[in-house]
Amino acid sequence: MRAQNQLESFAHRCRVYYEDTDAGGVVYYVNYLKFMERARTERLRHLGFSQHQLAGQNLLFVVHSSEARYHAPARLDDELRVTAQVTELNRASLRFVQQVWREKDATLLCEGQFLVAAVRADTFKPRAIPPELRDAFLADGTGTQSIAGE
Repeated sequence: MRAQNQLESFAHRCRVYYEDTDAGGVVYYVNYLKFMERARTERLRHLGFSQHQLAGQNLLFVVHSSEARYHAPARLDDELRVTAQVTELNRASLRFVQQVWREKDATLLCEGQFLVAAVRADTFKPRAIPPELRDAFLADGTGTQSIAGE
């Protein structure tokens, strides 16, 4: 995984609050994962889908695996830009590549990859991503689509 400014087809902006920082005044490392989770949720909303609506259709997204690399600290009141690029769309999963940037100086703070699985809300068993959601991701410029099932 390496920094690529060209990955940015969707970005969510947020600010660092006191609750996000540790005793040293910098963003506590796990909070970058929260920022990225919010960006993935906002990406769905941008496509016209809400987590609540999808849960009502017996669909949840769960993080199967994650990887993060930290480059520089964010501090209280920093404005952040968090990207959420889908690079792989499978039958029942999505792979996101995400980056967290500090807006004022365009510094890459953190980057990560997340494999997110689609599961049934009632059983937590894998299920196919609905065609309308798959089509929305494809129309929005998603990277690779895998034809093989998982």
